[in-house]
Amino acid sequence: MSENDPTQTLLRLRGSIDNIDAALVFMLAERFRCTKQVGDLKAEHGMPPSDPAREEQQVARLRRLAEEADLDPAFAEKWFNFVVAEVIRHHTEAADSR
Repeated sequence: MSENDPTQTLLRLRGSIDNIDAALVFMLAERFRCTKQVGDLKAEHGMPPSDPAREEQQVARLRRLAEEADLDPAFAEKWFNFVVAEVIRHHTEAADSR
């Protein structure tokens, strides 16, 4: 098969995508390990599960990073909001369990 074989190119690209997906899953898992510690700390000290000012700063930061990375900033914000909603849910559960 030649280097210009579309089937081989597709397989190579899909292999790269699979590797990136695996890395993203492990990175998200690490992120949630850190946010779990934050949630436990907040619950222990009676702090609110959500920090709107921090979230606003993070959205602005991630939008800037997305622009630098040539990624749609609106997509980056949607992703962040999705993750933060899950984090807040975990923090609320941690607070409720105390």
